[in-house]
Order: sequence, then C-alpha cells, then structure tokens
Amino acid sequence: MTPSQQAVLPALPSTGNLWRTGQLHEKGLNSRAIKLLLRHGKLVRLRYGCYIRGDLWDKQTAATRSKQLIQAHAHGTLTTSTGDFVYSHTSAARLHGLFLWNVDDLIHLLLRVSPSSERLGKDVRGHTQPYTESDVVKIGNLRVTSLERTVVDCAMVLSYQQALVLVDHALRLGADKTLMEAMAEGLPGRRGIRNLRMALLNADSRSESAGETLTRELLARLNLPMPEPQVVVESRVGQYRLDFAWKEKKVALEFDGKTKYFDYRPTAEVLYQERQRENALIEDGWTFVRVKWKDLFREQEFKSRILTALWR
Repeated sequence: MTPSQQAVLPALPSTGNLWRTGQLHEKGLNSRAIKLLLRHGKLVRLRYGCYIRGDLWDKQTAATRSKQLIQAHAHGTLTTSTGDFVYSHTSAARLHGLFLWNVDDLIHLLLRVSPSSERLGKDVRGHTQPYTESDVVKIGNLRVTSLERTVVDCAMVLSYQQALVLVDHALRLGADKTLMEAMAEGLPGRRGIRNLRMALLNADSRSESAGETLTRELLARLNLPMPEPQVVVESRVGQYRLDFAWKEKKVALEFDGKTKYFDYRPTAEVLYQERQRENALIEDGWTFVRVKWKDLFREQEFKSRILTALWR
C-alpha cells in the first residue's frame, strides 16, 4: 500500500480489537469505510456482523484463531452468562484447550429447543441432546459443556482417530474416565457410541500430542509389537525421554512433527541438546526411528521401517 493510499484509509477505533458492525458505526465508520478497511486488511470479518483488527489476526496461530471465532460468535450474539445455549462439541473442546486433529471451525451449540438454521447462521450447528446444569461449566464468561460431557459429545460425532486424540488429552488434563464410561453406558444404540467406547478403552493419558496418539493408533492397527510410551533412559550426557521404546530391542520411536505440542516450537538450543542425547544413545546401541506427519499416511512404508528396526 502506497503512502497516499494509507492517508485516505479511515482510522480504526483506538481501543478494542473485536467489534460488531453497530459498534464500528458508532465510532464513525460507515459501510463504505468498513469495506475499505477489509480490502486493505486492516479489518478481518470473522463472521457476519463481527470484525477483528487485522494486524492482531495476522499474528495469531491456527489454534488461537479457532478460539477467536468462538469469541466472535459470543461477541456478535451479545452472549455472556445467559442460559439460552451452551458451547458444546468441538467448540467446547477448543475452549477447554483440548487437542483436536483435522476438525473444522464450525461453532457448536447445545440448545433446549431446535431453532432454524437461518437463525443460527451458516457457521453454527445446533444440537438438542438433553443436558443439566451439572453438565455446564463457565470458561471466562462463556457457558460450556463440562470436560467429560465435551469428550463424550465429540467422540460420538468424530472419527475414531479424532476421538482417540481428544480422549488421550482429556485424560491428561484430568478428565474422570469412570464418569465418561458411565455416560457411555447411558447411551446404548446411539450413533457414534462404538467410537466413544473404543476411544475410552484404548486411551492413554501418557500421550503428549496428537501425533503421538495417531502413531500409537497406527501401530495397533497394523498389528505391530506395541512399544512402551514415555520411556526415560540414561546416557552419558543425561536422561532422555523417548516418545516410544522397545527397551529390550533398544529401538526408539520418536514423533517429529513440526509442532509436537501444536503451538510450541522447540528453540535451536533445545533441538541441539536433544540431538546430543540422541547421539549418546546411538553410541550405546540404540536405533532411532523418526516419524513425521506424512509418515502416518504411508502405512506400509511405516510398517516396514518399524519391522526392519526391530529385526536389526
């Protein structure tokens, strides 16, 4: 954008980052001004009638943007602590900070009655399953399904792999497995109940990322010998915690996703220290198999690499 173009752009409000259309009008920005700001990226439309400051949106991670869309819905509908609806399913999962893998950004609401889709909006899905106030918690100023209810609802509509990622992380965050199993017992014959029960049966709170969960799921599905997760071993340069290990074979399996903890990216120093410990273990006779996201979808190649390492 040239200096002359910048000069004619209307100024955004000096305070706040999220606005409804009416709030922008009150600040002196008419429809033409809003369109101009959108065109130049100074404003970003999150949903109908709700906007965010462009430079803030540009800095946000994908996970933060997904949460921001929920906040935009709440802001746009003037939602605070009213009991008209509860954020549920994957929206509740995001607000609880749960790992989600390959899930869209639709807003999910639990409602007492079923409204028209036109009233909810194209980016919203309404659900009318029964719930009580014991199923509801407050996160910030938003009413959200409890951690356990959120996991159960999600696992009933997601794929098995997606559900397993969610249940693993929920258990790691302290979700009550016994309570979730009791909830599942009360849903016989419901669509998705098999996924929920399988995910609860096979979940492991030791998983530290979606990638580790999917790696474990793939090992089981390919009928490969199952390793032990989160194995601590000693080396000449200190302890090393392996994602997975077949200790008797001295074979380590490490998930090497770009963002192992999603928004967390290791520093150069952390990576250097990790490689030093790995080299020390290789000197001690360990074999390392490193897996990236793409490897999880090359199943026969993955299986061959694991078996070759174990036979070696």
